[in-house]
Amino acid sequence: MTPSELAQVHWHKSSRSGANDSNCVEVAELPAALAVRDSKDPAGPVLLFGPAAWSSFVAGLRAGTRT
Repeated sequence: MTPSELAQVHWHKSSRSGANDSNCVEVAELPAALAVRDSKDPAGPVLLFGPAAWSSFVAGLRAGTRT
């Protein structure tokens, strides 16, 4: 996706982020992927994850898995 296309998607801030928390991420659901960006730098880099990779990541978080 191009930066202009990513600017058009609806970003969601993490529910764990506080109003003054500087360690926040935002996510956006795309047709074939999930996009993640730093909420402090919305024009910065975006990471894209396929559905299987994102599901595995979330399952690891819920299980308390560390790498």
